[in-house]
Amino acid sequence: MTALIIHGGAGARRERNYDAEIVHMRQVVEAMKVRLDAGDSALDVAVAAVVMLEDSGLYVAGKGASPNLAGAYELDASIMDGSTRRAGSVAALQGFRNPVVAARAVMEKTPHVMLVGEGAALFAHDQALEMIGDEAAWFTGAGKGEDNHPPGTLSHGTVGACVLDAQGRLAAATSTAGVFGKMPGRVGDTPIPAAGTWADAGAAASCTGQGEYFIRVAAAAQVAWRVAAGQSLADATQAVIDEIGAMGGDGGLIALDAQGNIAAPFNSQGMKHAWLTPDGDIGVEVFRD
Repeated sequence: MTALIIHGGAGARRERNYDAEIVHMRQVVEAMKVRLDAGDSALDVAVAAVVMLEDSGLYVAGKGASPNLAGAYELDASIMDGSTRRAGSVAALQGFRNPVVAARAVMEKTPHVMLVGEGAALFAHDQALEMIGDEAAWFTGAGKGEDNHPPGTLSHGTVGACVLDAQGRLAAATSTAGVFGKMPGRVGDTPIPAAGTWADAGAAASCTGQGEYFIRVAAAAQVAWRVAAGQSLADATQAVIDEIGAMGGDGGLIALDAQGNIAAPFNSQGMKHAWLTPDGDIGVEVFRD
């Protein structure tokens, strides 16, 4: 049994057309289904899915990033392997194409969980990760016209994936350029295990929204802890989004449990997401009536 769910951010607005994102998210899920059918691990598939999302330039992560207030592109990402509880992340990384690949390298090549700023860039360079040449030509500034574009307050944009492989292993990965117009050095929930990304033996989650609120409720880990305590995945995820909403925050999350159940609650206008069920069905959604 395999399953997965991905997201392209919770900043969607009804007045904007998302045909390109819908087509692309379906392509990502179809490509990852091939890999899962071939026996690839949940961790490998989660990273590969996020790389596709980062490279598309359609979402506020990777190529779709916009600069901070100082004009710099600071990118964040994290991954977590549910079967081992290993995690890796980078924050405020500049100059490299795929922060989620850097996050995996931190997990596998260092004794640490997180590297930030210049240290993260030096490490990525040492690992010979792919660099960005002309930033002005590379970045697309995705997300114009969404909730994550100025002059919104704590506006946001993120991509992520949660995966269940044929061996019953779960993994999650999340990547972002952070909020638009953010202060230099600002770090949200995305690179913080427990806040923006989580995977254990029972559930995996990836969050998107106003990261400051997700940090304050340990959103991703709280989902898994609720599931471990006996709540259904649907109830657990909705409870976390309700808590964030009660505090004044908006956004959403995707989650997957060890039985292949998926959930994708959000309190924003929309959330770009797509999924593969254990039955092999593929779905894509941005808005709910």
